[in-house]
Order: sequence, then structure tokens, then C-alpha cells
Amino acid sequence: MAVARAFDGIVVNADSMQVYREIAVLSARPTLPGMGGVEHRLYGVLPAAQACSAAAWAAMARREVAAARRAGRMPIVVGGTGLYLRALLHGMAPVPDVPEAIRMRVRSRLEREGAAALHGALRRLDPEGAERLRPTDSQRIVRALEVAEATGRPLRHWHGLPPEGGHDGPVLAVVLDPPRAWMHRRCDARVRAMVVRGAADEAAAVGGLGLDPALPAMKTLGLQPFLNYARGRASLAEAIERTQAATRQYAKRQATWFRHQMKDALRVAATSEAARQRAVLAAVGRFVS
Repeated sequence: MAVARAFDGIVVNADSMQVYREIAVLSARPTLPGMGGVEHRLYGVLPAAQACSAAAWAAMARREVAAARRAGRMPIVVGGTGLYLRALLHGMAPVPDVPEAIRMRVRSRLEREGAAALHGALRRLDPEGAERLRPTDSQRIVRALEVAEATGRPLRHWHGLPPEGGHDGPVLAVVLDPPRAWMHRRCDARVRAMVVRGAADEAAAVGGLGLDPALPAMKTLGLQPFLNYARGRASLAEAIERTQAATRQYAKRQATWFRHQMKDALRVAATSEAARQRAVLAAVGRFVS
């Protein structure tokens, strides 16, 4: 927000869950007052019933970045979904589109037969690919099976081709990398704040939509624990504890990803908001000068 105000910026969302309209609280999507008059893009723009892939998000983000530049504004891409950021910066493998008929057939099989059965079908078409996936990983199994059926080639074939798209201009990458103990406290506090904002009611509303459990939105951290609480299957304390643990684990995976995948990024370890602002504003000032 400080960078956007200082450099006439537009904030572009790179959080895979904050794109979904129905999960504002569980994804900690910025509220309108929280946006503070700064323009925000790609927040709450898709229904939870629609699967947003990295390629689809990157296409939307590229349009927003281009629009900001045409207007003479600074695009500020914010979020911790590493695959999305990699797709925007470096492009994606040229995997052909899967026909809707095949997509619907595979997802219908998932509902009827379960992930293990689809894993067996994938093993027949792509043994090596199936070996790399857990039989319970329904989302990746469905994707691999869709591509194999639609193209006659395993997904790894397409992933082995040179990526297409990607960003062709200068980029300043900044990774907020505070001490782990501090980060864990923030994760726990975030979940408590979600409870106050209505996490259980939101989970119940999403659960009432009857969506496919394999959809990305249904994997939102805290959705299942708070849905269990809303339906009387768990206590509020249990829902909070499970969501806090999952959030800490995810934050750890994010930190590991950025450490290995964005080695040249400016790393800011400060826990003080003022110190973070000073460090990032100074870096952006040097970047644009």
C-alpha cells in the first residue's frame, strides 16, 4: 500500500484463493476499507464453482499489468502463490486446451468412482505420471488424466516443452521473510481474526453450494475445519487449532519455495511494519530511478 501510494501503483492479486468471490474471509481478502483508496485488481473476480489455473490467472494478470503500464501506473503484483508468479514471470508449458466433454467426463468419473479409481486409469495411460502422484491427490490426477485422454500424450511431455508467454521487462522481486516464530504468531492471530469476521458462516455458505470437492476453492485453508464446526462435527477450538496448524505448515512451504525459486529477490526480514516499509520503498526507489 505504501509503494502504491508513493509510486502511483495498482495492486494485482497473486493469491490463488483471493480470486474467488465467496471466500473473502477464509482467504483474508482485502476489504474495501482495507484497500485504502488504492486500486486493486483480480480480487474476488471468479465464482468458487470455476477452477482458476495458473495459466488462466497469468493471462488475466498480464492484461492487468499491460493496462497499468499503458496508463503510466506501476503494477504491483502481490501474493504468495508461487506457481502463479512463476507462470507470470516465466510462462507456462504449452499444454493444449482440454475439450469440455472430456473434462466433464473425467470429473463425473471422479464423483462416481473416487480418486483411487482415476489413479488406476491414469496408471494405464501414463504409468510414470501416476507413480508420481498420491492416489488421493484428486486434483492432479484429474488434470493428468484429462490431458492424457485429450492429447494422447502424458502431461510430462507437454511440461518438457519450452514455456510460452512470460514477462519480458524488468522486475523487482521482494520477498517478506520474517523469523519463523514471528510468522507463526501472525498465522495464529490471522485465524483468530477470521473467526471474528465470520469464518464459520462463510464456510457453511460455501459448503451449501454443493461444489465439486476437487475444485481449487474447496481446498481453501480452514474451509473444511470450519465447515465441520458449522455442521456440529467439531468444536470451535478444534476448527481454530486445525486451521492454525495448516496455515503454519503452508507458510513454511511458501518460505521454502521462495527461498529456492526466487533466489535473486530482495529479502526483507524485518518484523516492524515501519522497517519493512522503509526497506521496500528504498528498493523500489532505486529500481525506478
